[in-house]
Parts: sequence; structure tokens; C-alpha cells
Amino acid sequence: MTPSSPFEQLGREVIQLEAEALQTLATHINGRFAEACRLILACHGRVIVLGMGKSGHIGGKIAATLASTGTPSFFVHPGEASHGDLGMITPIDLVLAISNSGETGEILTILPIIKRMGVKLVVLVGNATSSLAKQADAVLYVGVEKEACPHNLAPTASTTAALAMGDALAVALLKSRGFTREDFARAHPAGSLGRRLLLYVGDIMHTGSDIPMVSVDARLREALLEMTGKGLGMTGVVDNDDRLVGIFTDGDLRRVLNRGVDVYNVKIAEAMTHKPKTTRADRLAAETVQLMRSLKINGLFVVDDDNHVLGALNMHDLFRAGVI
Repeated sequence: MTPSSPFEQLGREVIQLEAEALQTLATHINGRFAEACRLILACHGRVIVLGMGKSGHIGGKIAATLASTGTPSFFVHPGEASHGDLGMITPIDLVLAISNSGETGEILTILPIIKRMGVKLVVLVGNATSSLAKQADAVLYVGVEKEACPHNLAPTASTTAALAMGDALAVALLKSRGFTREDFARAHPAGSLGRRLLLYVGDIMHTGSDIPMVSVDARLREALLEMTGKGLGMTGVVDNDDRLVGIFTDGDLRRVLNRGVDVYNVKIAEAMTHKPKTTRADRLAAETVQLMRSLKINGLFVVDDDNHVLGALNMHDLFRAGVI
């Protein structure tokens, strides 16, 4: 076995130290954490996250996570707050301030104004007796024994702890609000998760004259013309009441040719696949993908409760929609 390089060893030490910091952090999830959650749930405005330097970067991520999981939130730079941005904070909001020392000057400067407005204050601090902690309505301790930096200076383990505490808040609030996968998707409509949870078959399927369909009395050559013209690699076969009774696909054509069937004169009813699998317009497109994959088929017809054809789609349509 090749000996580890000094870089690998140092990397492992950092990860181990930060992992230990997180294990310790879990012991600080107590009544104060519950009180912070209750205050945020009672807030009728937004959660305004404050933080300077590296704590500010962590604060931005926490605000984004809260906002995407059902808790309206945004980040305000404490330095800019003293020069006009304090107007972003209203009396119905709640401030979540992050400071490892608990003595960050830019936050302490605007604190009296925030308190006069009656805004509730939740703090993430590494010093439970700091000036910031003393004025808070709820204190979440995120202190660490040492930073991963060998000089114990660069914020490393402490910022990891603050980030984890922010995630703990977001998830606890998410579950308390009954925030669902669909709610999450609505906040991420452009992402793949949003498409999987918000896009229905009815949003993708071909309708009207674009649906490949022939009568059960048609000949196979008519079905082939319909397949070629509509370009979905299949055609539906309907009875006299326009109910779907069969399907003819590229695969069926290969099987017919292998049997030496007269493709010009045979009726489609003798060559089609009877009682084909179907889907519904109100079914999630992602569920339909799974159905098609499990059946190893490339296309489906969409029907109503009486088996009347409403639409058709294939794997290419699902791929173009970004569901796959």
C-alpha cells in the first residue's frame, strides 16, 4: 500500500476535527433550540440573517435554505445596514444574527435600533456570555474547542458548526410547517426536482390531430402511414366508440415482418397489441417515466375513465421536458 502523503493526512485531520465539532454541537440542541424554533414560527414577517466576514457567507446560505424550505428569509450585510439597508427590517420580522465572538461591531451598532423596533433576536454565537448573547431572545451556542486551522485563527470548524445549526433550524421548521416535496418543488421550478414534482402528463402529451390513431377496421398500411406522419413510433387503435383497444408500434412492425405477414392487406386488428398499458393526464410525468421503464416501452396513450384517448407521449417528449 502506498504511504499517505502529508496532504492526505492533513486533509483527514481537518475532516476529523470538524466531524468531532459537529458531534459536540448535537449536545447543544436543547430547550434554547426549541425556543428559537417557536420564535421563528411565530414570526409574521421574514427572518433577516446578519453576519460579517465568513459568518456572513454562512448567513447567506442559511437564509437561502430557510427561504427554499418554507421560511421567508433573506440576508442583510450588517455594514450596509448602517447605511440604509436597515430599512429592509420591519417590526414584524425576526433577526437571526451570526457571530462566533458575539462581539461583532457592525451587528452591535444596529442592535439598539432593532430592539427598539421590537424585533425578536435569535443569535448563533461561540460565546454564550457575549454582548450579543445577552441581548438575544434565544441563544444557539455554536462554539468549538478549536478551529481546523493549525493557528486556531481561520474560521473553519466554527463556520461548519454555524452552518449545521442553520440546517438544523431549517429542517426542524420545515417539518413543523408540514412543508412537502411539492412545496419544495414550487420554490425550485427550474430545477430537475421541480420538473419531476410539478410536471404532469397532461402538460407534455400530444393532443388533438397530433395523436396517432386509426380505426380497428383499418388496414396495416394505413396504420403505418399514421405512424410515419405523427412521428411517435406508434399508433393507437380505437373502436367505433373511439375507445382504445390496441396499439401498434415499431416493435410490432418488426414482429409482423418476421412472420411474413402481408402488410398491405392485413387488418390492424390482426397485428396490433391488444389491451395496451395506458396512463392518465393527471399523473406525474416522473411516475410515467418509471412505468415506461419498468414495462420496457417507449410510448403510452393517455386515456380517461372510459378509455377514450386524450393524448399520447413517448420517451423523447419526457426527455425534452427535462423529466428524464
